[in-house]
Amino acid sequence: MQKLDEKCSELIQVVTKKGGAIREKTKLLPIVETDTDTTTKREIDLKCLILNMGESVEDLIKEFLVSEKEEAGQILQRETIAIFVIRDAQAATKDIGIILEGQEVVNKLASVANAVAILLGFLYALNLEYPKTLKLTFEYIQKVFMELDPKGMATKVKKLYDQLYNRA
Repeated sequence: MQKLDEKCSELIQVVTKKGGAIREKTKLLPIVETDTDTTTKREIDLKCLILNMGESVEDLIKEFLVSEKEEAGQILQRETIAIFVIRDAQAATKDIGIILEGQEVVNKLASVANAVAILLGFLYALNLEYPKTLKLTFEYIQKVFMELDPKGMATKVKKLYDQLYNRA
């Protein structure tokens, strides 16, 4: 997560400068303030990464209120790969977990960023393909943040990499 932290503000700047649908979607995010804790910054940064790749945050992160927990279970049973976040009415996180093939494989995780890292480990260990709707996001995390097989990046991944690391 160190690489994510290093480029947090630059990534948010790149995404917030975009127009159209991406700009509208980023308006819904509580963009990082100086007093925001690291956990929240990482979650927002990951959401910005997903949006920048032209993918949908909702395809990976499913958020529910505590009062919707029963309904959430039914929805999550239909998911192949997902991270769920249960929040209370004040938006405080009550639970974070991972769903694989409709089954909750882990819960009580510390953060969404932690869940993403663990999910990537599951995908590797179980030799699962990245979901098509999140392929670019996972490729970026793999090749840039985790520095695994950094060659042969997709065009969109390479473009963001160049923007953030001043190689354009």
